[in-house]
Amino acid sequence: MTLKLFHAWGSCSLASLIVLEEAGAAYELAVMSTAAGDQRTPEYAKINPKGRVPALVTDLGVLTETPAILSYIPETYPAAGLLPVDAWERAQAHAFNSYLCSTVHVAHAHKHRGYRWTDDVVAQAAMTAAVPKNEIACFRLIEDEMFKGPWVLGEAFSVCDAYLFTLFGWLPGDGVDTSQFTRLYEHSQRVAARPAVRKVLALQGA
Repeated sequence: MTLKLFHAWGSCSLASLIVLEEAGAAYELAVMSTAAGDQRTPEYAKINPKGRVPALVTDLGVLTETPAILSYIPETYPAAGLLPVDAWERAQAHAFNSYLCSTVHVAHAHKHRGYRWTDDVVAQAAMTAAVPKNEIACFRLIEDEMFKGPWVLGEAFSVCDAYLFTLFGWLPGDGVDTSQFTRLYEHSQRVAARPAVRKVLALQGA
């Protein structure tokens, strides 16, 4: 199988990259710069007309959206055990990732991308100002109600942990003190210590 991941450092595509490494998949990495506008080039539009990362090129076609990629990779490499086998537990994993995608990521997006919702610069500034409060509410819910420990779903590492690690890592840049989330902070340290994750993070400085 041929896989190629279009990825940008600092973006949610980090979760897909971590999962590819955890799965032991053979892949090609295409690093993009969203600051430079690589995602808006005509060349990339042929790959992902949405103009965003991640995009995973497979033998069957191009797959976009983090939750979809985080479902596809474990199902393609089941021996890695990155998703539960039980149908109910697997649905819980998808529910967790959907919350990260639809709510937590969107809360973060209001920081620089208020223009997606309004042209009013005053309203955009208000959205940016509300980002820390909204993110704190999201991660408080995750810590108190959704996180089982020591990993998101309990005793086994899964794709949910890679995704949570990625979004939790955005908090300091958004002005949120991560130490207030004791369990999630410790989780972040555990994820960062994993060999596959260390390998991925080392690539950023390469």
